Amino acid sequence: MWSHRKRAGDCDDRPEASRTDRRLLQRRQARRRNRRALLTKQAVVKDEGQTHSGPTAIKAWKTETSARYSYTSEPCAVEQKDGRYIVTSRLTGNFPGSPVDLRFVFRLERGKIAFLRSRHEL
Repeated sequence: MWSHRKRAGDCDDRPEASRTDRRLLQRRQARRRNRRALLTKQAVVKDEGQTHSGPTAIKAWKTETSARYSYTSEPCAVEQKDGRYIVTSRLTGNFPGSPVDLRFVFRLERGKIAFLRSRHEL
């Protein structure tokens, strides 16, 4: 039986990751790569009164937010106006004021997100 305790010479004795575990890890890594590929190098996100600039800062914001709250997002409406995309979604989760309707305003450059702002809808 495999033990979590580290012992000398044990590295070769660990069980191989299951095929399902490997697939899940590969999917998670692909999602991370895809998220970064969706942003321009100068992308800006404005949320909760904060501004996050560049893919590294945006990734840190998303990671911190995802660790702090668990939520689902259900898009309700999409529109295009003045070169921007506006997606209205209902967010439901373990955050104050849940559920809440938010408008996400996107501006794209060459198919990538250059700007994203979320706004609470009353």
